[in-house]
Amino acid sequence: MSADPEHNSGRELHAIGIDLGGTKIAAGVVSFPSGKIVYKETIPTLPARGGDAVLADTLSLVGRLKAYAEGCSLRVEGIGVGIAELVNLEGEISSEYLIKWRGLPAREQLSQIAPARFESDARAPALAEALFGAGKVFRNFVYLTVGTGISYCPVLDGQPYTGAHGHAILVGSGVLSFECPQCGAVAEQVLEEFAAGPSLVARYNQRCQVQLSSGEAVTAAAEAGDSTAQEIVRSAGAALGNSVGFLINVLDPQAVIVGGGLGLSHGLYWESFVDSTRKHIWSDISRALPILHAQLGNDAGLIGAAATIWKLGSGALGNSFRV
Repeated sequence: MSADPEHNSGRELHAIGIDLGGTKIAAGVVSFPSGKIVYKETIPTLPARGGDAVLADTLSLVGRLKAYAEGCSLRVEGIGVGIAELVNLEGEISSEYLIKWRGLPAREQLSQIAPARFESDARAPALAEALFGAGKVFRNFVYLTVGTGISYCPVLDGQPYTGAHGHAILVGSGVLSFECPQCGAVAEQVLEEFAAGPSLVARYNQRCQVQLSSGEAVTAAAEAGDSTAQEIVRSAGAALGNSVGFLINVLDPQAVIVGGGLGLSHGLYWESFVDSTRKHIWSDISRALPILHAQLGNDAGLIGAAATIWKLGSGALGNSFRV
C-alpha cells in the first residue's frame, strides 16, 4: 500500500484505475492530466475462488480507494478496469479464461460506486505508455505484456488498436502445430503454456524436488546459477522472441515496449527474448528497432485503465480510440 499526500484538486480529473490480472489486482486513484498515482493498493486475485469472490474483493478495494479520495476532497469521475480477458468494442467482457466475470453484473455493481468501464489488460497499459511512458516518442509501437499470460496491443498514431471485435491482443494463446519431416509426428505448442510465468513454474517443478511458486522465482534461480532454471528460462525467452519477431515482420512497428511481471525482468529471460526476437526479424533495417521495458513498470495497467475514464471525460479521444 502506498500514498502520496501531494495532489491538486483544482482543475484536475481523478479516476480509479484497476489492473485485474490472474495473479494480482492493482488499483489506484490517478490524477489527470499528469497521470500521477495519488494512492494505490495491491491485493492477490486468487481467481480459482470464482468470479463472485474476485468481484467482492474488487468492490471492497474500490470502496476503500473512493473513501480515500473523498477524504482528500477529490471527486472520482469513474472507474476504469483493465481485465485479463477479451473485451469487445462495446466494453463488454467476452471471455472467461481467468476472471469469471462474463455474465456477472460486475459493471453494474461497480457503477453503483462510480461510472465504470472495462478495457483489455493489454490495451490499458498500451494507452498509458503511449500517453505517459516509453511510447510517447513513437507514432506506432507494439505493447507486449508477459505475466500470468501473454498478450499484445498494436498502437497506431498513439492510439491502441482493437481490431474488428476487440480481439487484437492474442499472441500467446493459440496452438502452433509443427510436423516432423522425418517421422511425421505433429507437435502442438501454446506459447503461454511454455513461456509465461505459470508455465515456467510448472516446467521447473516437474523436473526438480525444490518447488517454486512464481515465474520470478524461476528467473531468480536461473540468475543464481541453477542449470535447470537456466535451461527453462532461456528456452522460454527464445520461444517468446520467435512470436514477437513474427509480429514485427507483420506490423513493422517503430518499437516494442514490454510490461507485465515477467516482461519487466532483466537477466537471462530478457536477454534470450531480445536475442531471439532480433534473430527472427526478416528485415535488417527493422532488426535494430528499440525493444524497451515499459517506463511505467507495473503501474502501466492501472494508469491506463484510469486514463480511459479521463479520455472520455476530456473528450480528447471519445470513441476515436476504437480504431
